[in-house]
Amino acid sequence: MSNTTQHNTTRRSSITKLAEPFVCGGTAATFASIVIHPMDLAKVRMQLYGQLNPGKPVPSFVELLSGMVKNDGITSVYKGVDAAIGRQLVYGTARIGLHRAISDKMQEMNEGKPISFLMKTLSGMASGSVAVCIGTPFDIALVRLQSDSMAPVAERKNYKNVFDALTRTASEEGAGALYKGLLPNILRGMAMNVGMLACYDQAKESVAKILNDPMTNGPALTTQIGASCVAGFTAAAFSMPFDLIKSRLMAQKADPVTNKLPYSGVADCTMQILKKEGPLGFFSGFSAYYGRCAPHAMIILLSIESITQAYRGAFGLK
Repeated sequence: MSNTTQHNTTRRSSITKLAEPFVCGGTAATFASIVIHPMDLAKVRMQLYGQLNPGKPVPSFVELLSGMVKNDGITSVYKGVDAAIGRQLVYGTARIGLHRAISDKMQEMNEGKPISFLMKTLSGMASGSVAVCIGTPFDIALVRLQSDSMAPVAERKNYKNVFDALTRTASEEGAGALYKGLLPNILRGMAMNVGMLACYDQAKESVAKILNDPMTNGPALTTQIGASCVAGFTAAAFSMPFDLIKSRLMAQKADPVTNKLPYSGVADCTMQILKKEGPLGFFSGFSAYYGRCAPHAMIILLSIESITQAYRGAFGLK
């Protein structure tokens, strides 16, 4: 083999290795998002129900989904799935890929030894905040598509798809509207990454010790399942309040009479929820949120190991 050929092979190998956490993470996140989209749709609607119907009890996510299927057909539960896919291709790829890349670099600097939970937490927070800044416009489009049919008929936007929602939101409300709720979304992204990825990495080590899994060739399936169950709960518990505030800010529309928005910002939204709905209002729709978060986290964390192995096999990586 000539030096040139060997150099090109080495270069391709380094590029594919660098891309590995992003390609595998994005693929797993997109797959998981498609599977749990109906639960995500129900979660958003439950979170907005208190705002649109003050004083009325929030229906369960089963009641919401069954009502949608009855009134609008089975395809209605996949409203906004194109935005969900676009969001995960950007946000999911960035948050998982960056966390894995940062964590691997930290472990390399730690002479190959497992890094502390604090380091894992810092990696999760950094990667989550960066990913949110990149993916927020798709998050806006997703919330708008999911909540539009809840508005009175005269106030509905009737978005055709994710690109229609993006372009119309920017043209009608200004480009800044695509970053509404950025602060709570960053906080949510940080909390979600710590709860899901950092806690999974930590739980994986703990579960492996309990099950005597050496993890020589990666964690055993039982270790993955145990760790992903823990991560599914912590991801939901840590991020739920921020997700609720984010959804309220992203979905808010100006009053047609006063032209004023319901909330002036994160602090105002937080105080209004606290006053009108009480502390438990921050966990409105938790059943649907947990039903969305736990399976989503588990599907990602379980599938990413297999996807990574397949990726390495395809490109001859160790």
